[in-house]
Amino acid sequence: MNGVSLASVIHYCHEQHQIHANARQWQVLHHIEDCRTERMGTGKYQCHGCGHHWFWHHSCRDRHCPQCQKKASEQWLLKQEERCLPVPYFHLVFTLPHELNAWIARHDRVIYDALFHTAWRALNELSQRKHNGWAGMTAVLHTWGQTLVRHVHLHALVPSGVYRDQGWHSLKKNYFLPVKLLSNRFRGAMVSQLRAAFSEGLLPALSQTEVSRLLNVLMQKPWVVYCKSALEYRSTLVTYLARYSHRIALSNNRFQVWNNDKISLQYRDYRSGKQSLLTLTPQELLRRFLLHVLPRGFMRIRHYGCLSNAIRAKVKKRVDKQLDMNESRAKDGSEKAAESGCSCPACGEHAVMYLGDVSESKVTKRLRILQSWDNGS
Repeated sequence: MNGVSLASVIHYCHEQHQIHANARQWQVLHHIEDCRTERMGTGKYQCHGCGHHWFWHHSCRDRHCPQCQKKASEQWLLKQEERCLPVPYFHLVFTLPHELNAWIARHDRVIYDALFHTAWRALNELSQRKHNGWAGMTAVLHTWGQTLVRHVHLHALVPSGVYRDQGWHSLKKNYFLPVKLLSNRFRGAMVSQLRAAFSEGLLPALSQTEVSRLLNVLMQKPWVVYCKSALEYRSTLVTYLARYSHRIALSNNRFQVWNNDKISLQYRDYRSGKQSLLTLTPQELLRRFLLHVLPRGFMRIRHYGCLSNAIRAKVKKRVDKQLDMNESRAKDGSEKAAESGCSCPACGEHAVMYLGDVSESKVTKRLRILQSWDNGS
């Protein structure tokens, strides 16, 4: 079968009645299946350069769709590059043990929130103790492993320094905090957070015995926290985070072959350092994909400390002044963002005018019908 895509896999499993999903997951599946089809509505466009007219089916703009959110990722990348402090950065990764995957399947929002909170808590408490200052962190949640299994971890960009009342204090070390100490603090904070969440009734699907048994086991094993200086590859790292900040790790170009009810996916085997093929049934592929559907409205990108939205501009201005940085940064971000939009299929010109919809999406139709009911017509 040619033209393999995630939408075609969903359509196939839908017709075979082989999808087991909750309401939120069904919503995402419908969005991906309808993306860039007549069901999402159709718009009419005209090129200012050659006058060519054409029609384009609208996108679903779901952050789980492999076809959408490219422009949002590019815009986030441009903003992040502008907001980075003019100092070296560290790249930290906080990983949850796989033993918690069963809990995440039932209480994903609670545990994801706890991961953000405890990673920042461990980092900031040790930063204040070791460096006597306020750290900063930009964190992005990833749930994907290369083979589509659930592998929950938090990528964090941390400036190499702390913010004090006197100003910015740069660190002259090739590490931010001792990794073993940070790992132990992160483990203790996460276990305490989960115990508190259960006491507050936020984990109703779990029993007291189950919670105590598993958390006691997790306290006895080492947790993984990765830390490396990102001085030489900070821009590459920000680009990597932007790639998955608004999109998923499963792109349509990873699909290789669909034959005899088997689908082959390309993935990178980090043990061998080579590209390999993973063969799954459509049902198993879709089951693994649904593991990574985030709760509705969940914020997978968060900023903390001196990088928080409330004071980041103030801190950056003070750091620039303190380090005598010349703010002659390239201001072509808006131009690049404009160029990344729709282009004319005839001449490639980016000056395109949207002339309006020629057909309604199914969502618009439903809203119009509901409004007519409310109005009594």
